[in-house]
Amino acid sequence: MKRVLILCTGNSCRSQMAEALWADLGAGQWEAASAGSRPSGYVHPLAIRAMAELGIDISANESKSLDQYRTEPFDLVVTVCGNAQEACPTFPGTGIAYHWPFDDPADATGSESEQMEFFRRVRDEIKTKISNYLESGKA
Repeated sequence: MKRVLILCTGNSCRSQMAEALWADLGAGQWEAASAGSRPSGYVHPLAIRAMAELGIDISANESKSLDQYRTEPFDLVVTVCGNAQEACPTFPGTGIAYHWPFDDPADATGSESEQMEFFRRVRDEIKTKISNYLESGKA
């Protein structure tokens, strides 16, 4: 089984959604984990709702520090925000690293409905990027 680590700063939105989507789309061929360079300590409630709309439950997920993964081997490391790319340490034994920047839904403003649209857009962009990678093997 291949392993992917998805990194961002807070590990509350993008990386959490990406972890769950990768595990789902990887169909048992990938083990996905996510972490943050400065973990927020929570998973954003709107990220939980956005994923629930796809039938994926991330309500029990936890915001984790990348420190807990520094000595683990991964086939692939993906950063999903600029800050994580800059703060991302080297992971020994990791074959490939990609930077896939997505807007941060935690920065969404407006009504809850408008914020939810932002979360859905980013979730769908992440899903498309992962699907394309899994189908083609290219970033």
